[in-house]
Amino acid sequence: MSTPFARPWRRVAALLPARADLAAMGRNPRRDLLAGLTVAVVALPLALGFGVSSGLGAEAGLATAVVAGALAALFGGSHLQVSGPTGAMTVVLMPIVAQHGPGGVLTVGLMAGALLIGLALLRAGRYTRYIPAPVVEGFTLGIACVIGLQQVPNALGVPVPEGDRVLVVTWRAVEEFTHAPNWTALALTLAVAAVMLLGARWRPTVPFSVVAVAAATLAAQFFGLDAAPPIGDLPSGLPAPSLAFLDVSALGSLLAPAVAVAALAALESLLSAAVADGMTTGQKHDPDKELFGQGVANLAAPLFGGIPATAAIARTAVNVRTGATSRLAALTHAAVLAVVVLAAAPLVSHIPLAALAGVLLATAIRMVEIGALRAMARATRSDAVVLALTALATLALDVVQAVVIGLVVAGALALRAVAAQARMERIDLKADLPGEHGEEERALLAEHIVAYRIDGPLFFAGAHRSLLELSEVADARVVILRMSRVTTMDATGALVLKDAVRELNRRGIVVLASGTRPDQRRTLASVGALDLLRFEGQEYATTPHAVAGARAHLHKAGLLPAPSGPADPSAPSDGPADPADPVEASR
Repeated sequence: MSTPFARPWRRVAALLPARADLAAMGRNPRRDLLAGLTVAVVALPLALGFGVSSGLGAEAGLATAVVAGALAALFGGSHLQVSGPTGAMTVVLMPIVAQHGPGGVLTVGLMAGALLIGLALLRAGRYTRYIPAPVVEGFTLGIACVIGLQQVPNALGVPVPEGDRVLVVTWRAVEEFTHAPNWTALALTLAVAAVMLLGARWRPTVPFSVVAVAAATLAAQFFGLDAAPPIGDLPSGLPAPSLAFLDVSALGSLLAPAVAVAALAALESLLSAAVADGMTTGQKHDPDKELFGQGVANLAAPLFGGIPATAAIARTAVNVRTGATSRLAALTHAAVLAVVVLAAAPLVSHIPLAALAGVLLATAIRMVEIGALRAMARATRSDAVVLALTALATLALDVVQAVVIGLVVAGALALRAVAAQARMERIDLKADLPGEHGEEERALLAEHIVAYRIDGPLFFAGAHRSLLELSEVADARVVILRMSRVTTMDATGALVLKDAVRELNRRGIVVLASGTRPDQRRTLASVGALDLLRFEGQEYATTPHAVAGARAHLHKAGLLPAPSGPADPSAPSDGPADPADPVEASR
């Protein structure tokens, strides 16, 4: 017998790591360890830089990369995702630091973690499946461009200019380079990128990124390449876990920033997981587990002085491209960073920033799937527009705004396409005339009765256009509407139909509906339109029934002779016909 707590517990248990997830880490340990080492080399300067950018210092970035990176890898829904501090998150955090101080950022991280866990328990991750493919592809292209442009200052050997827009920063770096060219740094960057790109084609299983970075570091040390600045000194350790920063009185004022941070973490992580799936075969992430993993990571990271974290597309792409097959790679990345902080900081501090710029530049190039982009752009004009706008918005604005723009444009174009399918056409009634009729009566029926069939959706996006012809009917006494092919109807469509019927009724024209389904009847009744489609309180299941009702009305009005021939099959009904009825085809 199940208890009241059984169902919630089963939902929580479904989000915890499964035995299969852990077993997968033992299948290709060598490849995962090498991939994790490579990602750690790339992630180290990024963690330091993003920690400084957030306002909490380099040690905060390292704490985030280690703690959040390990927990998100263990509890997350993707086998290949790598998490840590990101540039998009630091942009959101800087105003929080300015207004609430470092404690405010850590508190926001805790609150965002709780919100992400709540979203996971509500199974909100499933809704990411509705993100159109052109939005994901455009996002990936835009992120690849951002990653590549972010490397320009280090590739050119100039200090990173001030600014939070990558295009502005890149332009300023190029201007600085033209005044004082640093060909050594540029050569190192291009050499590392070339080794990675060409090596991947020659021997895909060899970690050429590690080889290239090691060679660049040795060259900078032994050949006196002082023009390529190194990473520099690292902090000596991680802070002890503590809740001293928590200010309960400030929770109310920090709720809105926490919601923004949670939304960014969810969006960036789930899109990153989708990108990782697209870069591999046979991998499929669990969106709810991913939200849960990011929630656990963001609950724990602030305890060690870390900033809010999210999945990092650049590091995830490096992880995938260097051959990772399981969570072991991301866990190795976190473990290596922890060892670096504790033991190998002096050694790693000599790696040239230009070499790391080459790693990320090659990663950005390999993220772009030319074939997929070409296929998406050729599919439809709408897909090409959505892809291009999402990519440009990612480059010029930020991740959240870019995805929102892509979704809004994709939704508007989809509505336009769906609305264009709605149409109304006048149909011939000869096949639907019940009973036996002479030529004179047929002519009178054709003179006084017209029928229209409505096809497709009848909703806000196209109801006015599709029903325009109906309100212009002037040469009939009865109008029959065949409703059986209406695929969907909303309140707007029902109201437009109601207005058109009222206008016809005002001119003395009776309107009858046939084949109205139960869901349509509910919508029509909710806006008061159903009564207008009934004649003397009756509804008609099929078109022959409606024609018989119209014929009876015309007879009463003296426009038709008395009925003749065998009894007609026109008994009216209070709802749609039984689908098994053979006259259903005439609806």
